[in-house]
Amino acid sequence: MKTRTDKLKSTMNKSLILLLTLSILSCRPEPNKCADLEASQARLEANLSMYETVWDKIINGRQIDLINSFSFDEAVTAVATSNGNVVGLENFKNYYNNYIVGFSDAQFTIIDAFGQDNKIVKHWNFKGTHDGEFFGVPATGKKVDVSGVTLVKMKNGKIFSEQDFMDFLDFYTQLGLM
Repeated sequence: MKTRTDKLKSTMNKSLILLLTLSILSCRPEPNKCADLEASQARLEANLSMYETVWDKIINGRQIDLINSFSFDEAVTAVATSNGNVVGLENFKNYYNNYIVGFSDAQFTIIDAFGQDNKIVKHWNFKGTHDGEFFGVPATGKKVDVSGVTLVKMKNGKIFSEQDFMDFLDFYTQLGLM
């Protein structure tokens, strides 16, 4: 005699098999749909790998020249900075060079990164000692530890735009500017 738990397990197993079967069958009428999904997933995985590697080398490896046309779109944009958008490779490179010059011991960690197709969301942490000029602000000698999120758009396997979100009040307070 089947117990209630056994009946539930049997029902759950039948439901799981039905769901898997329906998933497989859903690709049959539209085989291109499954191929498109697989291609999109492969593109996302390649984008994530490249993205994480290039930013690790730029900030932690202090290789600012990796902001180039190999990994970044020519019209790469840092969206809505305090002075408006930063557009173009050289401007983008100059913008992020402030972090390398201003924090010689910068440690940049990508805590998590995920996305869909050509869009990535990055949760990050930045630590360092403000021992150089940073966007015109002389060194304060203060240590910072801030986290934030970046919305990223990729285009043809290259970084196309980034928009950072962080607590600037906390950042400026840690720098001793507030």
